[in-house]
Amino acid sequence: MLPVSASFPASLLTPHPSRFSVIVFILRRLAQSALALLIMSALVFVGVFAIGNPIDILINPQADQAEIARATAALGLDQPLWVQYWDFLGNALGGDLGRSFSHNVPAVQLIFERMPATVELALTAMLIAIVLGIPLGLIAGMKPDSWFSKTIMAGSILGFSLPTFWVGLMLIMVFSVYFGWLPSTGRGHTTLLFGVPVSFLNWDGLMHLLMPALNLALFKLSLLIRLTRAGTREAMLQDYVKFARAKGLPRRRIVLVHVLKNIMIPIVTVIGLEFGSVIAFSIVTETIFAWPGMGKLLIDSINVLDRPVIVAYVLIIVFMFVIINLLVDLLYSLLDPRVRLTGTPA
Repeated sequence: MLPVSASFPASLLTPHPSRFSVIVFILRRLAQSALALLIMSALVFVGVFAIGNPIDILINPQADQAEIARATAALGLDQPLWVQYWDFLGNALGGDLGRSFSHNVPAVQLIFERMPATVELALTAMLIAIVLGIPLGLIAGMKPDSWFSKTIMAGSILGFSLPTFWVGLMLIMVFSVYFGWLPSTGRGHTTLLFGVPVSFLNWDGLMHLLMPALNLALFKLSLLIRLTRAGTREAMLQDYVKFARAKGLPRRRIVLVHVLKNIMIPIVTVIGLEFGSVIAFSIVTETIFAWPGMGKLLIDSINVLDRPVIVAYVLIIVFMFVIINLLVDLLYSLLDPRVRLTGTPA
């Protein structure tokens, strides 16, 4: 009788190591994300509960005690905090994060209605930052002593230093009030793309999108410029670049193949992480430009202590961060074959 190893290929007896490590890595990250969601939900739940009673804001100040008691019971606020949180966890496992106190619709539905506007704004801002930041960073790194490179770096310092709300107000003052070129607030007309309303497919929506996206992209643009410049300066001193120059390769090939390919690993990581932060922290920009996204919804919900919407917003943002970080890690391992998702060396 033949041994088992002789009867069947080894690949059929044991899972492929790299495939198995990817599965284990994904399962581990999902378990970590579940723990992060649990902790964040508890913190936000307790924090909003400690701020105040939403009944004081939602009902008529002239209401008597009987009406206040009925409204409190209808919203489930008459139960102890731990009972409210336990009921919330049970409903959350079924996908129900509660109903909005002020809108009387599911909180998840309310957030998903605003999500396309925020995602469109974030994608446009990151596209501006990538298209401008990486080429400008390459130029600043290739010719660091030129006046153009010094101008680029000075502009990046301004991008880091100027507060977002002030830049937004100045954009409105210059391009809307003084010149009258761009609309100051709102999203404009939208066009359905696969059932999702977007602004960039028509001229009016694109004009409304331009200023908020530019305001949101300014900090990320400065970050990518400085990161790309630092990576380019380091890569130009490496032996493989010197060898490529000695071989007489064209300058464009050296930059695009040897320099850019090697500096893209940290850049991709930063882009992924910053995209999550753009979505999460677009609150100021959406408020200034009255952009109807999730950030403005969060501000409105905080003003009326709409706890289901606040908690649902935080959980969705945390989940988006987890997914983005997971995709960045997987992409990182594809860009650099030396990286193993398990953390062990190749």
